[in-house]
Amino acid sequence: MAAPAPHPFVYIDAAALHSLLPFPSLISHLRAGLAHPELSAGIQCPQRVSFPLPTAPSAALLLMPSWCSHPTLPYLALKAVTSFPSNSPRLPSVHAAVSLFSSATGAPLASIEGSALTLRRNAAVSALAASLIASPAKSAALMARLREAHPGLAVEEAGGMDEAVAAADVVSCATGSTEPIVRGALLRPGAHLDLVGSFTPAMRECDDEALRRGRVFVDFEAAMEEAGELVGAFQRGVLRREDVAGTLAELAAGTVQGRRGDDEITVFKSVGTAVVDLLAAQLAYETHIAAHKNDLIP
Repeated sequence: MAAPAPHPFVYIDAAALHSLLPFPSLISHLRAGLAHPELSAGIQCPQRVSFPLPTAPSAALLLMPSWCSHPTLPYLALKAVTSFPSNSPRLPSVHAAVSLFSSATGAPLASIEGSALTLRRNAAVSALAASLIASPAKSAALMARLREAHPGLAVEEAGGMDEAVAAADVVSCATGSTEPIVRGALLRPGAHLDLVGSFTPAMRECDDEALRRGRVFVDFEAAMEEAGELVGAFQRGVLRREDVAGTLAELAAGTVQGRRGDDEITVFKSVGTAVVDLLAAQLAYETHIAAHKNDLIP
């Protein structure tokens, strides 16, 4: 395996990530990486490890490593995440940092602002899933409206969650709720439900009816061990593991069928894994190096 060309160690901050990871490029990069069978097979991603911290109520440190031996992805990444739910509203409750190394030599290559990277890869993963399983006609119409409104977006406050769910073609949740906030009975035919927030068995953003009515996909198999919506549904007999239609990688590769009809309700559950962190870090690092190749002297 060829090692990346030697470059000075770099730090990539949040502002730089916004320019290095435009969503069209990031979504395309994730799709290509996940759909590549040899590349996907070469990525190793141990389950995240969580350590409770005595320094603050419910505080935790999460470590998410991943690495690859494929020559087109010769990197090792480690994301460290701190979760401090009791932080004041002025301070985010989650912080993260990503360290990128060469998987050929172990040499450190970059430190990347992890919170911004996580936000962008979460949005890109949800957008990729929606492009593969949400209603195509409705998605196209939404994109046309967004392009017309660019660079600003019109945001309206709904009267209540139930009202918003009942009216929406795409429902996206990114909360730390432990109680269902989306009632499946209200999902309209053809709706797509995107669940991003929960990543422990104690967390839950939708009720069992949403899973019962919808065709369920996950970002990676780890979701079936970590996501409270799925873990609880399995325990209650609402859903079986074999009822999960497929993973994001299988959708991207075309090995499982996506949406089967305009009225089908689809559900995508993402817990976030180091695989997409590794791919996003690769794109950010290589784009940065390419943009500064004349400034970097090994």
